[in-house]
Amino acid sequence: MSHIFPRHSRMSLPVAVGGEGCYLIDSTGKRYLDGSGGAAVSCLGHGDQEVTAAVKAQLDRVAFAHTGFFTSEPAEALADLLAAHAPEGLERVYLVSGGSEAVEAALKLARQYFVEKGQPERRHVIARRQSYHGNTLGALATGGNAWRRAQFEPLLAPVSHIAPCYEYGERGAHESLEAYGARVAGELEAEIERLGAGSVMAFVAEPVVGATLGAVPAVPGYFARIREICDRHGVLLILDEVMCGMGRTGHLFACEGEGVRPDILTIAKGLGAGYQPIGAMLCSGEIHDTIAEGTGFFQHGHTYLGHPVAAAAGLAVVRAILERGLVERVRAMGSELEAALQAALGDHPHVGDLRGRGLFRGIELVEDRESKRPFDPARGLAGRIKRAAFEAGLICYPMGGTRDGRHGDHVLLAPPFIMQSAHIEELVDKLAGAIDTALAGG
Repeated sequence: MSHIFPRHSRMSLPVAVGGEGCYLIDSTGKRYLDGSGGAAVSCLGHGDQEVTAAVKAQLDRVAFAHTGFFTSEPAEALADLLAAHAPEGLERVYLVSGGSEAVEAALKLARQYFVEKGQPERRHVIARRQSYHGNTLGALATGGNAWRRAQFEPLLAPVSHIAPCYEYGERGAHESLEAYGARVAGELEAEIERLGAGSVMAFVAEPVVGATLGAVPAVPGYFARIREICDRHGVLLILDEVMCGMGRTGHLFACEGEGVRPDILTIAKGLGAGYQPIGAMLCSGEIHDTIAEGTGFFQHGHTYLGHPVAAAAGLAVVRAILERGLVERVRAMGSELEAALQAALGDHPHVGDLRGRGLFRGIELVEDRESKRPFDPARGLAGRIKRAAFEAGLICYPMGGTRDGRHGDHVLLAPPFIMQSAHIEELVDKLAGAIDTALAGG
């Protein structure tokens, strides 16, 4: 009997014993193409020798030094590298252990910033329905994933949720892209005004929505309008790139594709590529300096902040992404993957939408293409696809509740940046087969 407390007590999982490039290998020798990078984590694939060497070398130097007493060389170097390539104005880097921690730090920083500016009345956070920002309580409250929130609702701080920018599911039949983007962005201004002038501290959004909606980018002009609204009302713009950042969409930072700069930005997953648990919050120099010139102390922290070994892994990963030209590779392979998905599934009677950017792709399943009607949730289609794909040797990330937390199904793909054309062919063939197997199951 295992003493592990698993994610799901009624599942018996294979044991992972190895990884080679785009594949994971279990104890029976079966190989699985990692078509989702776990959860958009393994951007460099498995067994990258440069990254593992950097981790081992740091362990030989110093494994841990608490940031209440020391900084470390890899933490300083990683912060320098991220700041050098971040959107203009993001000058400070706060290293944490994962995405939820990064979002918690961003929320607390936003609040402390306004307190130290003499605006303690700014306390409200606005986010979007069908978003996901993490599983700790502050991040969960901010996120709009109805299923994940439901049983914990009594524990969650109040957060306002406006419409996502989800063109396939929510744009009116006779509404132009421009009009649709303006309408849903306008909900932010309306909610700021409803809550009261000067009472909102931050708006939080994913540039490309990940797990909950399935790789949904905003329509052109949406985020520019959001930035204008935030500026007009003195609201901080927090962009969550935990899943879509670090090259995944064909830009090192996903917001570069929107031409906007946030005040605070969060990253994780691809920052460590699975080699170590690490995330980061980046903020503007003005936010940092307000606290530095005030109390001088950010009233927040965790034991493993800036962990030297995790920072060494993150530094090696970011260097690999930059020095190997992997951002440009993501654009090229992303276009190839998009074309392959379109060829295999574009005319499928139950594929409603193929979307995404770079190597971040979503496939939305529908019962009827013309009306975009989703399948009955009782069919459990997403779970069926996941099981059929896994049996075929493909790891992908299907989710239910795409439309409203209950209805709708999609599959998220986030394969390693190092994938080759042969991997794309294998991924698409196995995914198409899994979809058909799941649909045939009733």
